[in-house]
Amino acid sequence: MEKFEIVFYETITGIRPVEDFILAQNIKMQVKIFRSLTLLEEQGNNLREPDSKLLSDGIFEIRVKQSNNITRILYFFVVGRKAVLTNAFVKKTIKTPIKEIQLAKERRSDYFKRALKNE
Repeated sequence: MEKFEIVFYETITGIRPVEDFILAQNIKMQVKIFRSLTLLEEQGNNLREPDSKLLSDGIFEIRVKQSNNITRILYFFVVGRKAVLTNAFVKKTIKTPIKEIQLAKERRSDYFKRALKNE
């Protein structure tokens, strides 16, 4: 089966927020995150709980836990077997904060707007 391509959302100024977030984590968390991203790459839209969960309107989250630290990476799918990672955070509440989901939707919108310009 063909793998999904994992893409880091990039701002207009060239910043990759999820990549920066991952690199700022301790090595054990980084290893767990990369394991989860490998699962996403291999299973794509077939990846389910406990590793991934649909949050809202096509926005999903990768769920990573290392010791007492819980990390979430939000993403969406693009036609052509691609998953775009939009934002990441350390989870401190029971529910994923609405502002994080909204940020993922805003970045998805920006991603598609710029992709259309480049066609």
